[in-house]
Amino acid sequence: MKKLSLYSITIFSLLLLTSCEAVETIFKAGMWWGIILVVGVIAVILWLFSRGKNS
Repeated sequence: MKKLSLYSITIFSLLLLTSCEAVETIFKAGMWWGIILVVGVIAVILWLFSRGKNS
């Protein structure tokens, strides 16, 4: 049943979006996740350095 719903969602999205719009949506989501992860890693590194200097 899960495969059937996955296939139907895939076919529905392919019919609704053209290939350029689908690729654009995927890359926009990937770009935002990348930005969020980079900012998070930098924040953790800065937090660790500031914590080490206070000790």
